[in-house]
Amino acid sequence: MFILTQKNSIANQFLAELRDVSVQGDRMRFRKNLERLGEIMAYEISKSLPYTPSELSGPFGNVQTEIPAEQPVIVSVLRAAVPFYQGVLNFFDRADSGFIGAYRVENHPNETEISIRLNYLAAPSLENKTVLLVDPMLATGKSFVKSAQHLISHGKPKKIEIVSVIAAPEGIDYIQKNLNIPHRFWTVALDEKLNAQSYIIPGLGDAGDLAFGPKL
Repeated sequence: MFILTQKNSIANQFLAELRDVSVQGDRMRFRKNLERLGEIMAYEISKSLPYTPSELSGPFGNVQTEIPAEQPVIVSVLRAAVPFYQGVLNFFDRADSGFIGAYRVENHPNETEISIRLNYLAAPSLENKTVLLVDPMLATGKSFVKSAQHLISHGKPKKIEIVSVIAAPEGIDYIQKNLNIPHRFWTVALDEKLNAQSYIIPGLGDAGDLAFGPKL
């Protein structure tokens, strides 16, 4: 598992602003910080991809370099992931994209089991591809697992890179136990736990509402 904040960087500032209730009211800044973190995570992920030699013609001669051997497919879990996804896409600008509509079903207050509903899927062929499944909040892990299971209808990926801003240990554990496709975790921060309502503690709140406004 890659955890960005295990080493200090400017990402600490962007994450701090996402968490800070005195800054969260600025939706444009909230979205921009998600986008910035998406770019940073894309850069880190790029280091793990296969590369191939290439030669280009420069103004004063040929140059040998290494370029990505293949492009990943970026899959965004709507709606909170949109600005985070945009940051990843800014760096993997030749990649194809897919979109999944997944949301938590609000159960009766006495029910502790969280259920996830999917109502939209649009994706290119994923057969033998590296898929970047991006969603800023990895809480229970159920939306990631259910999304991955539905994506298989478009071909079995070679591997899935699970990319988040904040993750909970319970969600990591759930995915490891329930996702039978090779996968790896990339997160900006690994937080303490989930609370009784399955929200990440300390987390930052509802990323979708903070980015785009409360939903009915």
